Amino acid sequence: MNEERRAARRQVLQVAAKLLEEGGSEALSTRAVAAAAGITGPALYRMFDDKDGLLAELAAYGFEMYLAEKREALALTPDDPVADLYRGWDLHVEFGVQHPAFYMLMYGTVQPGRRPPAADEAHALLVELLGRAAEAGRLRVPVEKATRVIHAATTGVTLALIGEEPSRRDLTTSARLRDTVIASVTTDSPPSSGSDLASRALALDAALQTALTTGPTAAAAGVPLRATETALLREWLQQLADGTTPEEASAAPEGACAQADGGPHKTLG
Repeated sequence: MNEERRAARRQVLQVAAKLLEEGGSEALSTRAVAAAAGITGPALYRMFDDKDGLLAELAAYGFEMYLAEKREALALTPDDPVADLYRGWDLHVEFGVQHPAFYMLMYGTVQPGRRPPAADEAHALLVELLGRAAEAGRLRVPVEKATRVIHAATTGVTLALIGEEPSRRDLTTSARLRDTVIASVTTDSPPSSGSDLASRALALDAALQTALTTGPTAAAAGVPLRATETALLREWLQQLADGTTPEEASAAPEGACAQADGGPHKTLG
């Protein structure tokens, strides 16, 4: 796609975003979008194929907007991974309450296996924040489990708040749930003794993950283990963090094992 066509497509998305913000999804007829953008209906269909294509692109546009705001705000916070989790939660809820129609399009119409690349980036940002907490010894459950818990809680509370009348909306609901959920997956401070095996195991696992992903090879990254040995060590660390016995781990569903081994994760951030 050349620059001229990309700019024209972007302009149409900006027009559609304005209609969505002002009138909700009901205002997003293809005729209304084409008229507001000053193009013909056939031209709109050549850009997006159909209305579903337009809505998918608009959802991606919303995720880009959300990520830009979130990354900018997080860059201003102290270098504290747990503080970033609290701030990230508030930014997520704040975006949803301020842009309810966009949020409903982004999170309220999710279909299994179908989401824009920007949604993967939002998920990756949450995983990154939790990974930093694990490296600092501040996480009490594995990153994947913490990701699922925080994603489910932030999405649920945001949708609940959007569904309330603005005059009756109580944002302390989000704050109370935030404090409870984040406290359930993090520790107050780095462990000072060997009694907190979970956070120490997670910190070592996170350090291994960082070394293996930043270095060209395990040996160059300072990990004197073969790939099979590293995989086994990480499996043991995950079991320590999870509190599972080898028998329980072997009985876990196949999908869970794939996730523990670093397979793809499909939750939203």
